[in-house]
Amino acid sequence: MTESDLSVLRERAENGDATAVDILIELVGERGDMDELRRLADNGSSDAADQLIEVATELGDMNELRRLADNGNITAAEQLMELTEE
Repeated sequence: MTESDLSVLRERAENGDATAVDILIELVGERGDMDELRRLADNGSSDAADQLIEVATELGDMNELRRLADNGNITAAEQLMELTEE
């Protein structure tokens, strides 16, 4: 997918196209694009937040997990606890 295609997809997602949001989450999740996932999650997408937690956990990104946990995300808090116990 080209950057132009991604831009169109982002625009559709920002305009409330749920299918575009789902596709965008899948694409950026596969790429490990935490910035894009963070933006989507911060805009209210729980699916993006879940994907962000998965990527952050895989990368051992404690700061991102802590940020999400501090904002009330229980799953991030649980993952953070698991990583700190290892």
